[in-house]
Amino acid sequence: MATKNIQLPELGEGVTEGELVKWLVKPGDKIEADQAVAEMMTDKATVEVPSPSAGVVKELKAKEGEVVEVGNVMLIIDTEGAGAQAAAPAPAPAKAAPAPAPAPAAAKPAASAPAPAMQAATVTHAAPGAAKPAAPAAANGMDIYPPPADAKTLATPATRRLAREMGVDINNLKGSGVAGRVTRDDVLHSGGAGATAAGAPTYQSPGIPRVAYQGPAGAQEERVPLRGIRKKIAETMQLYKQIIPHITIADECNVTALVKMREELKVQGEKLGVKITYLPFVMKAMIATIREFPMFNASIDDEKQEVVYKKYFNIGFAADTPNGLVVPVIKNADQKTIVQLSKEINELGKKARDGKLALEEMKGATTTITNIGSFGGTFATPIINHPEVAILGMYKIQEKPVVKRGADGSIEIDVIKSMNFTITADHRLIDGAIAVRFLQAFIARLENPGVLMLDMM
Repeated sequence: MATKNIQLPELGEGVTEGELVKWLVKPGDKIEADQAVAEMMTDKATVEVPSPSAGVVKELKAKEGEVVEVGNVMLIIDTEGAGAQAAAPAPAPAKAAPAPAPAPAAAKPAASAPAPAMQAATVTHAAPGAAKPAAPAAANGMDIYPPPADAKTLATPATRRLAREMGVDINNLKGSGVAGRVTRDDVLHSGGAGATAAGAPTYQSPGIPRVAYQGPAGAQEERVPLRGIRKKIAETMQLYKQIIPHITIADECNVTALVKMREELKVQGEKLGVKITYLPFVMKAMIATIREFPMFNASIDDEKQEVVYKKYFNIGFAADTPNGLVVPVIKNADQKTIVQLSKEINELGKKARDGKLALEEMKGATTTITNIGSFGGTFATPIINHPEVAILGMYKIQEKPVVKRGADGSIEIDVIKSMNFTITADHRLIDGAIAVRFLQAFIARLENPGVLMLDMM
């Protein structure tokens, strides 16, 4: 009986593990190559994991709800009778097993073949002594490649960047990943151990110190594992808060005219089958204001000590889901109409709630908007999504009485529609006075929708 171990593949840059949400197959099922066998939830999205080979499911090696690390065996399949396509990759590992050939020779055949989406490793393995030389590069089919000649360790670009930001010398870390690769968690849990890169600030890892909670004796408590998206959100938010010195400016906006315009366009949107919300207007006002203040669409390259000004506008918007906060991204938002933005926001929002967002749909944001007002909030201090340098907060619309003084000195009370806005900025690049001026210019556009329309022409 020919069997293969199906391992969890790379699920995205910097992703080292996933939570098994649901098996799509069971023992005894016949599967085809590239057929989805499981749904995995990472800190970025829920994705379907395909099998690289055809065969019959023999054994499931993980339980639903369990966290599986990249490279770990997920299931075992029987490939006997699956055809030449499934059996083709087998000779390479079989030849490599008995021969203690040097690493370059072992890696040569694998380098010429494209790496599959998932690695199917044969049950027959090389001896422990021979396994290590064959581990680097595409020999494992896991998108793990040897580091440059002058590097000392395996790690993804995202992991190396994280190490730089935390002031950790990645070469001094012992990798827990496949082929000894240093993972994101290895860096986070290093506690800053190792030589600090020259000139780089040292940040305390979100995992250190690990404080054990001790409740009162006899108290009724329930313990639930912190894992999946919630665990990653916790680590990421604390890390971003440590890296970026945040400053938040708040102001209120008279959105009476905007509310009226939106109500009129809402009817037109319904005819087109599109729900028009306030978010597209806010996006357009933000883009127009960024053209005046380009530092709000930038990032800081700490390694090269440079400010990177983005000439494109990829706007992320925070979406609340049953599994936690995710940030879908509207690409090239400046080139889209209010209707187009509304349609894309609705589609991405639904995919986020259903856990169906693709990784590409959450990457590349240049700045972010969070709409806390949709839940009734009036003020917050949002955390910036590093490496961005700003995040705009929008809050609920309220009716508010205001005093209007006439030319003759008379006083009248008027009721307006009011909405609070905040701009949270990276104080390394943006001073408080600049943040105030940005917010004032942004609010001026929303208070005068006609001006905003001119910006969109």
